Amino acid sequence: MPPLLKCLRALDDPTRLRILALLGREELSVQELQEITRLGQSRISTHLGLLQEAGFLSSRREGKRTFYRAATPAEPALKELMNLAARGAAELPEAAADAANLRRILAQRRQQTRLYFNQVAGRFDRSYGPGRSWQAFGQMLLRLLPPLVVADLGSGEGLLSELLALRCKRVIAVDNSPKMVAYGARKARKNGLANLEFRLGDLQDPPIAAQSVDVVVLSQALHHAEDPLRALRSAHRILREGGQVMILDLAAHRFEQARELYGDLWLGFRESDLQQWLETAGFHKIEIQVVAREEQPPHFETLLAVAARPG
Repeated sequence: MPPLLKCLRALDDPTRLRILALLGREELSVQELQEITRLGQSRISTHLGLLQEAGFLSSRREGKRTFYRAATPAEPALKELMNLAARGAAELPEAAADAANLRRILAQRRQQTRLYFNQVAGRFDRSYGPGRSWQAFGQMLLRLLPPLVVADLGSGEGLLSELLALRCKRVIAVDNSPKMVAYGARKARKNGLANLEFRLGDLQDPPIAAQSVDVVVLSQALHHAEDPLRALRSAHRILREGGQVMILDLAAHRFEQARELYGDLWLGFRESDLQQWLETAGFHKIEIQVVAREEQPPHFETLLAVAARPG
């Protein structure tokens, strides 16, 4: 066993307690620890080095990546220290978020097809190809939609609702602005979209019957809700069994001007918040990931969260 003082010093940091607690639950790579804790790679590597020197961690190589896990020491003193560290980590304010992000990362592991999509998406803009664009791809993929009933909550003037109505069985667009609802309804009539209905209402309590839709969409709308959890509970209420909620929204940011410029109540969301709210609302099969990053300041990131109502 390393000197006791060295072990105590290794545990004398909240971040190292967080890391040790996570690695006590699951073997993780540095990249996965970054995703969970939102800390930089160099900082995590430093903490991992100190914990490993003190005998609290073991590691293994797999290709170019190193995976870490909590050690299983034989010395009773080291075991006692690790138990105390786990109890201390549970009292940290980041404990709930770390646990939620760990669940999210483990779910991503099970979705290996996502890795392939990320590789394809990463290559998409590297070279120019005439006629090749996300707009064109979107129109093509739109044709694959089955005849679903969709609720677009916080729809605004209904741009997304119109696109969905081209293929879906029925689309119900809900917004709390009478002007937006009137404008969207007029445009739907003008374009002959008889299957697109606009309703005035709050996305936190939409005027839609329980278990009547197949998909609920919240596209850049949830950050306008005073109570996002209430909105997600309502989404669960109106979904049929096996139905899905799809959320596109900003990742947590510090662009305070968004409150005045766009009327945002929330400056984006942390993945852990969305994970916990969706779980509390009764959803399962939760997947959350960053799907877009803006190159220009303030470098907004867009999150896509998808979850299902149990069938």
